[in-house]
Amino acid sequence: MNKLTTAKRVAVISSLVEGCSVRSTSRLTGVAKGTILSLLATVGAACAKYHDATVRNLRTQRIQADEIWSFCYAKNKNITPAIREANPAAGDVWTWTALDADSKLMVSWLVGAHDKPTARLFMLDVASRLSNRIQLTTDAFALYTDAVDDAFLTDVDYAQLHKIYATASPQSGRYSPPICIGCKTREICGEPDSKHISTSYVERQNLTMRMSMRRFTRLTNAFSKKFENHVHSIALFYLHYNFCRIHQSLRVTPAMEAGIATSVWSISDIVALAEEPASAKAA
Repeated sequence: MNKLTTAKRVAVISSLVEGCSVRSTSRLTGVAKGTILSLLATVGAACAKYHDATVRNLRTQRIQADEIWSFCYAKNKNITPAIREANPAAGDVWTWTALDADSKLMVSWLVGAHDKPTARLFMLDVASRLSNRIQLTTDAFALYTDAVDDAFLTDVDYAQLHKIYATASPQSGRYSPPICIGCKTREICGEPDSKHISTSYVERQNLTMRMSMRRFTRLTNAFSKKFENHVHSIALFYLHYNFCRIHQSLRVTPAMEAGIATSVWSISDIVALAEEPASAKAA
């Protein structure tokens, strides 16, 4: 079997991180759809491994956490017994995200269900990557309280931000978003600074992901068909976001701002991760 040249691999990954679908990437690069998915799986796994090994011992001060919804193959409400039998992973999928409010580094992410075990696993991962006490802000999702308590015990300044939405009017369109008419804050643990009780940065980053990944585009048939490919795409996106993408306000990448990288990565550096040990790339 012929192996893609480095230039072709870079072209494929470049298209994917810029929001192209698999089919459009195939048309742009001349690479077969199956080959693109195979490369995505290889590079995505390497990205997840590098993130897990490198994004640790962070001296972060403030973390904002949130979840972003998507689905694989079909939404929960459309799952039939036949679909469930053929594809057990089909249905709603949530990406849990934790962002450093200062460096804009994506500290931790986890793809899974919107349930208590996933919330706990996510918060345990967040806590394992930090080297000092932080201020943590989440939304008012009830499962966060116990998850944060299990992960941090009392060694955290934790608050929740509860957004209040207006009741939708009968004239609103079917997909019209609700209007936020106010916010309430609730201090859960420690002494969080009220000036920094916010989820604005992580919510904006979640919007960036939805705008930058074809799989997250609403009201199209570009959704993920396989859970594994969904996870690989997210791993690729976050490594590119942390190490390659210069943040407009910081003028450097989030990884550089956080002190875990000394230069801006290229797509070639990401591709190289799949061909060398994770420790081979200098910080």
